[in-house]
Amino acid sequence: MTLPVAPSGTDTSTPPDDQGLDRRGFLTLATAGVAGSALTVTVGSMAPAAAAPADATGTAGTTSADPRKRELRAMWIASVVNIDWPSRTGLSADELKAEYRHWLDVAVRFRLNAVFVQVRPTADAFWPSPYEPWSQYLTGTQGQDPGFDPLEFMVAETHARNLELHAWYNPYRVSMQADPTRLVPEHPARQHPDWAWAYGGKLYFDPGKPEAREHIYRAILHSVGHYDLDGVHFDDYFYPYPVSGQELPDADTYATYGAGFATVEDWRRHNVDTFVREISVRIKQIKPWVKFGISPFGIWRNASTDPRGSDTGGTQSYDAQYADTRRWVLEGWLDYINPQIYWQIGLAVADYAKLVPWWADVASRSNTHLYIGEALYKVTSGVFTDPDELSNHLDLCHDVTAQGTPVHGNAWYSANHLPQDVGGAMSRVLADHYTRPALVPVIPGLPGTAVRPPVLARAEHGPDGVVLRWLDAAPLRTRATSFAVYRADGHRKHVDVEDATHLVATTRARGGAVQDLVDTTAEPGAAYTYVVTALDRVWNESDPSPVRHA
Repeated sequence: MTLPVAPSGTDTSTPPDDQGLDRRGFLTLATAGVAGSALTVTVGSMAPAAAAPADATGTAGTTSADPRKRELRAMWIASVVNIDWPSRTGLSADELKAEYRHWLDVAVRFRLNAVFVQVRPTADAFWPSPYEPWSQYLTGTQGQDPGFDPLEFMVAETHARNLELHAWYNPYRVSMQADPTRLVPEHPARQHPDWAWAYGGKLYFDPGKPEAREHIYRAILHSVGHYDLDGVHFDDYFYPYPVSGQELPDADTYATYGAGFATVEDWRRHNVDTFVREISVRIKQIKPWVKFGISPFGIWRNASTDPRGSDTGGTQSYDAQYADTRRWVLEGWLDYINPQIYWQIGLAVADYAKLVPWWADVASRSNTHLYIGEALYKVTSGVFTDPDELSNHLDLCHDVTAQGTPVHGNAWYSANHLPQDVGGAMSRVLADHYTRPALVPVIPGLPGTAVRPPVLARAEHGPDGVVLRWLDAAPLRTRATSFAVYRADGHRKHVDVEDATHLVATTRARGGAVQDLVDTTAEPGAAYTYVVTALDRVWNESDPSPVRHA
C-alpha cells in the first residue's frame, strides 16, 4: 500500500462554536454529520455511557474507558520500495530476521493481534515461488535467493507471539518502473509480454487477459497452499489510479474480450469482479479457514454521483480503479473489508465521521466484517494536527457499533509510524482503548473446532509473577490453537470472561498438552482468581476452566 490519492478539494469551512461540548458530545454530533469540517476537539470530562449489548461476534459498544474483548488490531508492514521491512536491500539473513522480530515486538508492545505483511509487492515473492522470482526488496536483486525462506520464518515468528499473519499481495502490479527488460528473463511478464502493459511509469498485468488472471491465481494460491497463513489481503490497487493525460492501454484487450459490455468501464469492473470472486472461491477450496480481505480506497462512490454512495466529494474507487467494493461486500465474496479511511473527522470532502457509518451500514447487510484503515502516517507527516485524532476515531467506531452497525476493529498504516509515536498519538490510543489484549473477532461461516475448556492446575506466586499451568486434555484433532488467560482481583467463585478488563494475556499453544505462562503483570502477594479458555484457529472460545486462586 503506497499512499492513496487524496480526495479532491480543500477544507475551508468555519468551525462552529464548540464551547461546552465534551468529547462524547462532539463525537455524537460528528456521527450525526453535524460537526463542522474544521472543528477542534476539546477533551473534557466524559460520563460513561451504558454499554451496548454484544453483537453476534462478541463486539460490544463501549465508552473510550472500556476496552473491547474482541476487536481486530492490526498494522501493515509494507515491503514495496522498502517502506517498512526490509528497511533496505542488502541485509543479511540474520539482519532481515532481526528487523522482522522488531516489528512483531512493536505489535506486541501496542497490544495488536494481527499484522498484514506485504509478501508479493510487484509480481515477485517473499517465498520460493515456482511462478515468480524472489523479490528485489529482499536483496536488491530480483531473483536472488535471500538465504532462507522469509515467509516460513514470518509464519513461525508471528504465531509464536499469537498474532495473526495476513499475507498481503498486490495482484496486478508488475514493477515500479516501466521497462520490462529490467525484469529477470524468466519473469512471467517477459515470458508473456502480451500479458502486461506500462502505465504511469509502472508495469501492470492486464486485468482483462484471462491468461494473466490465471497466472496471478496460481502465484498467490501457491503460498496459501504451502504456508500456515491466517489471511489473504489485498490493498487498494486494482486498475492503476488515473494519471492525467494518459489512457489505459487496453483497447486491444477490450476489442478481444469486451463483447456484451456497453462500455469499457463496465468491462473493466467485470474483470476485477471476476478476479475477486474467483480468488475468494479458490482460497476456500484450498483452506476454508483462511480469511480473505481487501483494503480499498475509502470512498466507493459519492452520493452526488450515485445516491447509494457516501456524503463525500473525493476520488471514487468504483470509477478510478474499477473496484466495485460495495458489491464485493454485499455479494459475500469477502470475509472482511478494510477501507482506508485516511481522513480526519470533519474533513469536508471525505469526513471520517460520515464514511465509517456508511461502510458499517453496508457491511452490516452481510456477514462481512468491517475493519477501518487508519492513517497513522498522517500524524507523522503533520496532516493530522490534533494528537487525539486517532483516539477519537476509535471512540467514533465504538459509537457506530453501539448503534447496531458493528465496526470490528482497526488497522494502522504503517509499521514505521507506531514506535515513532509522534505527538503521543499512539500512546493515547493505547491508554484510551488498548489497555488490555483483545481477541480477534470470530467471522461467521469460517469452519471452527469444538475446543474443550482447559484444566487449570496451578496458579502460584513466583519471583517473576504468578506462574500458571494448565492442561489441554482434548484429542489432537480438537486441541486449542491458543489460550486466553483471565484474572480477577481477590478470591472468587467465578471470573466473568465477557468482562474485557479481566483479560490479561493470550498465548499460542506450544507442543503437547501441558501449557505454562507467567503473569508478569500481577502484583507480588496480591490475591487473584484465574481462569483459562481455549481458542481454535479462528478464535472460537471454549467455556472457562474451573477457577484457581493465587
